Amino acid sequence: MPLIQSILLNVPTVVIGMVIILGFVGLSIAGVFLVRKFVPHNTLKLHNDVAGFIFSTIGVIYAVLLAFMVIVTWQSFDQANTNVTREANCLGALYRDSVAFSPAFQRELHSTLDSYVDAIIKEEWPLLARGERSEHVQELSNHLWQIYGSYQPKTDTEKLFFAETLRKKNEASELRRLRIYDSRVGIHPILWFVLVAGGIITILFPLFLGTENFLPQLIMVSLLAALIGLILFTIMAMEYPFSGSVCVTPDAFKVILQDLAKL
Repeated sequence: MPLIQSILLNVPTVVIGMVIILGFVGLSIAGVFLVRKFVPHNTLKLHNDVAGFIFSTIGVIYAVLLAFMVIVTWQSFDQANTNVTREANCLGALYRDSVAFSPAFQRELHSTLDSYVDAIIKEEWPLLARGERSEHVQELSNHLWQIYGSYQPKTDTEKLFFAETLRKKNEASELRRLRIYDSRVGIHPILWFVLVAGGIITILFPLFLGTENFLPQLIMVSLLAALIGLILFTIMAMEYPFSGSVCVTPDAFKVILQDLAKL
């Protein structure tokens, strides 16, 4: 299991956010005191023009990188949520389309679908937080294929419904594979290294800008560090869409299960 996924699984999200933000703020405050102790502000002030230009360039580059990673992470999270909704809708369609088939086939299919959706909610969803799948759910999925494979549609209506049902079952299986894959894949470690290292560089660089008033510089650097820490926390919280407190829930499957009970 990746380190960040393990952290999201075992540490409350609020605690993670506080540690990241306070860690960056603490680093900035310690840096301000350290630089002020060894380098007079008058000496630093001599290079403000050049240092300010370089800091602006660094800030723009890092801001673009952060914005890009936030957008990519959010899009991945949103896509995972959309795929879950589509998967649940496909399973609901399997249940409704079965009205065209024989009563015996309907009873077996409905019973297996009920067990399948219930197992996804109760068994597979907790495993997704660790990037794993439920073997019981896989067995029920295979059993659904066996049910469809052993059925011979007789009328033209059954043939039409059967073809549509197979299409929906294939789509549901594909979406489940995507769901399991999304639960395992996060940001590459190299990108995390760049994000963290870039954040540290961005925070430390303004420490070498000379200002006569110590307190305003301390406040400005601390606020910058808090903002960077907050954005990094946001990326981390949404990196694995099925892990942590900020995650995709099985509500779509619960709604389908409730609707199926009314049919």
